[in-house]
Amino acid sequence: MAHPLDEYPIHQAPVSMRYFDTSDRNVYDRCIMHCFRRDGEVELITGLGVYPHLGVMDAYATVRRGRRQWAVRTSDALRDDRMEQRVGPIRFEVVEPLQRIRTVCDGDAHGLAFDLTWDAAFPAIDEPRHVQRSGNKIILDGCRFAQLGAWSGVVLVDGEELTVDDREWTGTRDRSWGIRPVGEAEPPGRPVDEGGGFWWIWAPLRFDDFAVMVLAQERADGYRTMSDAVRIWPADSGRPPEQLGWPELEIGYRSGTRYPERATIHLTQRGGKPLTLDVETRGSIALNIGAGYGGDPDWSHGRWMGEGWVDAQVYDLDAPDVAARAPFGVVDHVARATFDGAEGYGIFEHASIGRHDPSGFADLSSVAP
Repeated sequence: MAHPLDEYPIHQAPVSMRYFDTSDRNVYDRCIMHCFRRDGEVELITGLGVYPHLGVMDAYATVRRGRRQWAVRTSDALRDDRMEQRVGPIRFEVVEPLQRIRTVCDGDAHGLAFDLTWDAAFPAIDEPRHVQRSGNKIILDGCRFAQLGAWSGVVLVDGEELTVDDREWTGTRDRSWGIRPVGEAEPPGRPVDEGGGFWWIWAPLRFDDFAVMVLAQERADGYRTMSDAVRIWPADSGRPPEQLGWPELEIGYRSGTRYPERATIHLTQRGGKPLTLDVETRGSIALNIGAGYGGDPDWSHGRWMGEGWVDAQVYDLDAPDVAARAPFGVVDHVARATFDGAEGYGIFEHASIGRHDPSGFADLSSVAP
């Protein structure tokens, strides 16, 4: 059956744009956008996802201010017109591809609303293809780009309007698509020994004259399964991305936790010149609180919630039941960074779950001394 997108010369496989060229139920296509104050006092995350084989389209917005966090989540049946990125009160408008995006949440009644426009400061950068297996089965096969930029507009939080501009705020975003676990859990089958640990860094950082993107994933024994470090220059400079070698990371965790308060990342220019990237964190949002990522008991991406479903929550981040789950997922920290004589800001996304030998974590209960 033809799809409206079939009118455009954009096909990547010999099937209608209605279909993906795979039968995997976990096909997805989604975005995440971060908007935050540089002092870390306010952090907003919003995103939208399409899950073609589950027939679901959903979106979320969550903002942390101090130790409280507001969230609006919405889900609906997937429509034919995927050019219209709208689910309930949340929508995304591509004003200029890879340059300007408008995102709106008409959630005044839920204590969270915004009308924000993103302007890219640097070109989007492709990340390495992300492939991960559980035993012999591929559970993640994703393509993603990341980008640093500026925000403008207004955010309404609990009845108070905040003005967003590039003097005090900044942001990052990514788009990814492929295969990853979504929706209701599949039957597990025979248990697979994964070695007992997951360790991850994703750090897009914006400086005045350049941006830096660092990512790394390691197994429990420290074996690096994904690694990249790139400096991105402005589009009008004509300079290609600059690879910065194999990132070596030293993370300083808050005593008694796995909360990263600081990190030193050792990088290398071509020719062997060492460079040091220093990061300090300034507040965070755990993606399993409000944003629907793995381990969020309230809602998860791709789940069929019924037509026109909208939900809102307010979280006390110091409440025992909320604080207890934050360490067992991916956490997005607002970050201040210094690099090559420059000061910048961005996101330091980190997960350290279970055993990780290089960090000295022996099991799930291990924390920094």
